[in-house]
Amino acid sequence: MPKSSSRKYQSSIRQQQAQATRNAIAAAARKLIFSRGYEATKIESIAREAGVATQTVYAVFGSKQGILAELLDQDSFGADYQELIRQVQETIDPEEKLRFPARIARRIHDAQSSSFDRFRGAGVVAPDLAALETERECNRYEAQKKIITFLKHAGRLRKGLSETQARDILWTLTSREVYRMLVCERGWSSQAYENWLAEMLAAALLEKGRGESERNVERAPATTGRRPPKHGNVLVPGSSTDSAPDASAH
Repeated sequence: MPKSSSRKYQSSIRQQQAQATRNAIAAAARKLIFSRGYEATKIESIAREAGVATQTVYAVFGSKQGILAELLDQDSFGADYQELIRQVQETIDPEEKLRFPARIARRIHDAQSSSFDRFRGAGVVAPDLAALETERECNRYEAQKKIITFLKHAGRLRKGLSETQARDILWTLTSREVYRMLVCERGWSSQAYENWLAEMLAAALLEKGRGESERNVERAPATTGRRPPKHGNVLVPGSSTDSAPDASAH
């Protein structure tokens, strides 16, 4: 075997071993945290359960909060998330591409909401979760740059918006706080949230394509003088039946 091929093979083996060690530590931590509680689970116990040295745990994750971040990532960014990322990367139509942030936001927030509840039940304190959430919000802002750049280059970013303003709007509307207010506090279904978010993003960020304005005028019904449908204090585009749960149920 040529030396270059041998080095690549050995590097691949090392990467696989490192990932296996990482997975073993995370699995051990998850088991112990949910059986003993977060505070009672020590790094030394996690190392024994995983069959590795304590120093290895520190080398891989740095701290118990680092392990917690890994567990949340596993819950939030699994196979379903990776498939959505693959799809958005392959989509070239601007309107369809802009629907993916709503799908991705729903997938992440649904998963994180469930994960946060489980970890709180295991005694994870609010400051630890808040610190992780703050870090993820910063990462999300950076990750969303690509789709705004795509819309700009495609000539479909709404006129009058700078790329920075567009990123701010996308980041704000897809935030966990908006999800929490509508789904957790107001009782919207996740699907209603996704539908609403997709419409809001299109309205706020997308420049209409050629001929679309004329088609919208032709489709527009005569005004009845009724107020726009609402859910709480949030305007819901389109039919309130399709986009949000019945406000009277609350």
